[in-house]
Amino acid sequence: MNRNYPASSWPLALLLGATLALHGCNEPTTATTATVNAKHQGDYLPVTVQHKLGTTVISQLPQRTVALDMNEVDFLDQLGVAVAGMPKDFVPHFLARYKDAAQTADVGSIVQPNLERVHAARPDLILITSLQASHYGELSEMAPTLHFDVDYRDSEAGHVALVQQHLTSLGDIFGKQDLARRKVDELEAKLAQARNVIRDRPERALVVLHNNGAFSAFGVQSRYGFIFNDLGVKPATTTLDTGLHGQPISSEFIQQANPDILYVVDRTAVMEHRPLMTVAKLDNPLLRQTNAWKHGRVVFVDPQAWYVTAASPTSLALIADDVIRGYQD
Repeated sequence: MNRNYPASSWPLALLLGATLALHGCNEPTTATTATVNAKHQGDYLPVTVQHKLGTTVISQLPQRTVALDMNEVDFLDQLGVAVAGMPKDFVPHFLARYKDAAQTADVGSIVQPNLERVHAARPDLILITSLQASHYGELSEMAPTLHFDVDYRDSEAGHVALVQQHLTSLGDIFGKQDLARRKVDELEAKLAQARNVIRDRPERALVVLHNNGAFSAFGVQSRYGFIFNDLGVKPATTTLDTGLHGQPISSEFIQQANPDILYVVDRTAVMEHRPLMTVAKLDNPLLRQTNAWKHGRVVFVDPQAWYVTAASPTSLALIADDVIRGYQD
């Protein structure tokens, strides 16, 4: 059985806060103004970005950027941009160096950022997602605030393109267009690797979230819809409801769906700082009847990439690696 990754933690907000109605639109965030050609303030050409919450104008090269979502921290990290402030309650392993970084202020929690701490960090750019959208007005009074239009409820359509576009937009804002393009190309190469492995394979897969002994399943229209739509994984069932939380299921449901590959996202390991779930803990007579169990294709994925983030370059690359593992003997 496949099982590897360490556990971290992630706010309950990702399950509760992203039900906001502002996810109805799927158009990617776009930078609409001239490309930044120089890194010096005197030569900076303003960048205008349209997003679901409005229009944000960045008129000068940001020097102190506060990121209120771990996906946004990863984008900055990919571009080599200093992070002036971020929530430090739930930091994934691939961003662990920021946890105790003195130069990066702790601005509270992801679901409820401390606005006084954000202000004290003296930002000239603030990056948010739907999890912090209710604070957009207050944050915009402090500094230009950019909303990343990722849909945490349904990633079926355009998820990867949205991540790539956001990376490109941030490259424009920080005058790092060439680096952003390289990072986009690197991500596309990794995802292409997964597509090549999956292409023409008959296996059907099921993605389930484990939470203190209970399970929820995620189908094509869900937070993990991009697994099926962008990577080409064949779903084991098409009867699942759309949604952020997934559909509560039983072991009987898994046994009847009979997936050839079972991807397990261990939320309990994330939320309660527990060791990652093992095959022994998952074992029961019904699951043993599935093709996934019989052929050793139960994959315990990196929960920090899948649950804490899942909408950034590093997390998508890690997810692609996990998906590939499901097709290996």
